This record gives sequence, structure tokens and C-alpha cells, in this order.
Amino acid sequence: MLKRYVWNDLSSEIRDAVLARPEPGGDASLAASVAAIIERVRRGGDAALLALTEELDGIALPSLEVTDAEFDEAAERLTGEQRRAIRLAADNIEAFHEAQLPRRLVVDTAPGVRCERVSRPIERVGLYVPAGSAPLPSTALMLGVPARLAGCPTRIMCSPVQADGRVDAAVLHAARISGIPRVFRLGGAQAIAAMAYGTESVPKVDKVFGPGNAWVTEAKSQVDRDPRGAARDYPAGPSEVLVIADELARADFVAADLLSQAEHGGDSQVLLLTTSERQADAVSEQIAIQKKTLSRLAIVDEALGHSSIVVVDDLDTALAISNRYAPEHLILQVADPRRWLPEVRAAGSVFLGPWAPESVGDYCSGTNHVLPTAGYAHRYSSLGVTDFLRSMTVQELTRAGLRGIGPIAETLAMLEGLDAHAEAVRARLAAIDEGTAP
Repeated sequence: MLKRYVWNDLSSEIRDAVLARPEPGGDASLAASVAAIIERVRRGGDAALLALTEELDGIALPSLEVTDAEFDEAAERLTGEQRRAIRLAADNIEAFHEAQLPRRLVVDTAPGVRCERVSRPIERVGLYVPAGSAPLPSTALMLGVPARLAGCPTRIMCSPVQADGRVDAAVLHAARISGIPRVFRLGGAQAIAAMAYGTESVPKVDKVFGPGNAWVTEAKSQVDRDPRGAARDYPAGPSEVLVIADELARADFVAADLLSQAEHGGDSQVLLLTTSERQADAVSEQIAIQKKTLSRLAIVDEALGHSSIVVVDDLDTALAISNRYAPEHLILQVADPRRWLPEVRAAGSVFLGPWAPESVGDYCSGTNHVLPTAGYAHRYSSLGVTDFLRSMTVQELTRAGLRGIGPIAETLAMLEGLDAHAEAVRARLAAIDEGTAP
């Protein structure tokens, strides 16, 4: 069961311990092992990828890329209801992300001085979709739809194969629906290396996206640091949720939301902050009842082992704790939850009220489920269309515009001791004064 605490009874050290995430798994040699895989792929290309898949996954692949026939077969293996669910989820994700596309920004900052900000898609993006204990077709949608809307010309996806050597059917169908034209049967650090450096079959990309295990996360970090590699979206860790519930919240709803995150992995963490001892009792009871029916009970129990219920004096305290923790998912199961939204300072995604379970954000409300974890919500945002875009500024001046602001630039250049900068302005101003300007 979840450990229970009363916030006002805790020392600062115990408060820190209650809000501490589980220690990351993996041995101390992880970085070196990942580096060895990356170098092997960089040097060996497709042959290294095929050998690594056989060594690490026990599967001998005939080829790396998924064929058109396999896409068709994957669709046929799904029921009509499953295909419809994927399509409707994609439609909602597209509606929300299309609204995020930036508009051209044009500002005349002074007479004759026009400044602009324009966006361009990242040319080549690589999308990673995990398929370990649970294949994630929803992640294919969350990555593929915004990449397509951004207009990235090259969009590829890697996803691990199952025991039969095939990529999960739902993942493949979601990739097709979201507009990912090329998919490769690759997982782990070797998939990230293939996309970052390119091989005979896998195109090199400029940026890699998507969640993954410790090996994938470490690989993304290493290729991001290498100028020859590829940028990453942001650091990712185990999934987490923090629920704030008052005395009126439905305990069965709260328990269900906590369990829905606990089943992601044994290293997941769930926290409940409540203003009511009675609510804490009721949620604990509901967790004990509901978890008995879950297929991933062992994983749930492991996650609950480092999760907590914390009783607080009021909602102001609960929001302060939440902002300190910066959860990936924040659920406000309180009266008038929108009233409290302005107090939320750091969270990946926020769910307001009793009818917004975290599950809809994972799948089909339209928001993105690729979110900052491990407290990174203090400095990172949820994934969106702009992550697949680059922006650049433009300036255009008339003669009168340069005459107006040129002396400012000249003065500042001399203030910094950069006389060539000043001369670049002086030469033009002189040409204007002499009438020799083109």
C-alpha cells in the first residue's frame, strides 16, 4: 500500500525524501555500453544493426525496413473498432496540434525598419516508438502527426520487433495514419544510433524524438552531444502522476488515476495530495480493491512501493508542493478546478475535474503525451508542433530606415570596440549622403 504522511509533521529532510523520484535503474557501465553500441553502428551500418538485433533480441531479421505489404497486413490484423479508435485519436491530435502552427510575425520596429520571424520545418526527423512490455501505438500518433503538420520532409520511425520478427500491428497502423512513410524494425540504443548517424538503409536525421528505456535515453543524450549526431527532444524518465484531491473528490476515480500510471512500470511514481484524512482512507481502500483485477499487478505493486499519500492543510499547500515536484501529469480533483489552474507553475499536462482522466491525454483528447518527467517540467514543455520547426529572423531596411537607426548601431559597435561593425554602417550612411547608393 502507499505510504501515508502528514505534511506538517515532516522535517525538511523527510519532505525531500517523499518527493524524491526512484533511483534510475541500470548498472554503472550503462554509458560505456551504449557508447560501444553507437560506435559499432556508426562503423558497421546495416550489418551491425542486424547482428545487434540477433544478439540482444534473439531475432534474425531478413531486412530492416517494413514493407508496404506489412503495413497492409498490420491493418488487416486489427479490428474495425481498433482502426476507428486510432483514426479518431489521430483526428483529435491533429486538430489540437494544427492550431499550434506559428503565424508569420512581421513588425516595423521603426520607420523603414521591418523585422520578421519565419519558421521552417526540421528537414529530417527520427521518431522512436517503444514496444517493450506494452507496444505504444499512441506514441506513433503523438510523434507522427505533429511531424507531418510541421512539414518535415523526411520522417522515419524505429520500433522494436516482437518475438515473431514483426513490428506491432497497431504501431504500424498508427504510423501509417499519422503520415510516417518509412518504419524500421529497430529498438534500443542501436535504433537511436542508426537514425543519428545513418546507415545504408536508415536515413540520417537531424533530431530524434520519443520515449524509451534507460538505454534509449542514454543513447539520445550521447548523440545529442556529438556534433556529427542528432539533437534530441528532451530528457525522459519513468512516468509519473500527482493527484490533488479535496474531500469531495470521488475516491474510486482518484484511485483509478493513480493505478493507471503505476502500471506503466515498476519505476513509475504516483502521489496523492489531499486535504482530507477521510479521503486518504477511502483512496487507499479503493486502490486495494481495484488493483486486484489488474493484469500488471506485479508492476503496479512495485510502483506503489515508492509512492505516497500526503495529507495537507489546504489546497494552497498542495499546489505549492506540486509546483516543487513539477509532475509529468497533474490531476486536479477538486471543486472548481479551473480556479486553481493559474496557481499551477510547473507540470507537463494538467487534467481538470472528475471527467478528465489522465488516460484521455495519453490517447485521444488531442494533447501530446510526450511530456517532461523527473522534474524537467520546471524547464521543458510538452511536445508540440514547434519542436519540429526551426525559426529564423529577417530584417529589411530602407535608406531612411538605416539613416534612422544606423547611428545607434555605430555608437554601440564602438562601445564594444568593434570598429569593423561600425564601419559596415558608416560606409552605407556615407553612400546615402554622397548620393552614390545603388
